[in-house]
Amino acid sequence: MSRWQQQGPLWSFAPPTAEPFAGGALVPPIGVVEFIGGTVLAASPQLSYRRLLEALALRGLLVHAWSYVPGFDHQAQATEAWRCFRSVRSMATPGVAGSAPAPLPVLRLGHSLGCKLHLLAPDGGRGCRGLVAMSFNNFSADRSIPLLADLAPRLGLRTEFSPSPEETLRLVGLHYRQPRNLLIRFGTDALDQSRRLIGVLQQRPDDASTLLERPGDHLTPASAGLRQNLLGAWADDPARQRQIDRLADQLTGWWLGPPSQDSCS
Repeated sequence: MSRWQQQGPLWSFAPPTAEPFAGGALVPPIGVVEFIGGTVLAASPQLSYRRLLEALALRGLLVHAWSYVPGFDHQAQATEAWRCFRSVRSMATPGVAGSAPAPLPVLRLGHSLGCKLHLLAPDGGRGCRGLVAMSFNNFSADRSIPLLADLAPRLGLRTEFSPSPEETLRLVGLHYRQPRNLLIRFGTDALDQSRRLIGVLQQRPDDASTLLERPGDHLTPASAGLRQNLLGAWADDPARQRQIDRLADQLTGWWLGPPSQDSCS
């Protein structure tokens, strides 16, 4: 079975069939997942999102997950993540002996704040075959960080994200150029703002964005991995694993579908 490998702030996971010790003929990855998680969870994506990311690897995708601590300058962090992903695109596949650099189609995948960071990438979404945005979250700093409104003036702290929520949506409408976007909203997710985002995306010419509603809550993409890592294998819930597997099937099925004429690999 493949193992997670760290390359600076990126954690990588290769499909088991692409590894020499997996047995049988080596099968190269069908593409690359560039994943950015949400607040708190994003510090250790190889743990908090392990189940979902490994499920995508089992479907033939090479996974790169960016580890970061969220700050107030979201544009700077979006640029940093984009540069990290770009830097490993020409490298050999982790865990694959003798693998040669080769261009692979890219799926950008974000959860919560990670969706916003992908949308703010300097290339405007051109360097991928599509974006899957799960539980898009674009709240203000005051709402995202409890007590900030009271404490910030006393401590002389910055009190809003950059760009702000409204400015983020304006920038997406003006500069985001990827037509293929799958927005996923989980039914009981009180933090989700996917409907506002898809309203902006669908105003663009030749947009092909869609909104998918699934059962679950804001932590559904991370819940199965979190339970096992925090409580051990005995606490594993087969129902949650099946939910993650269905989600992984939907993501890959959508991404492997016919690309929009304007999307890039």
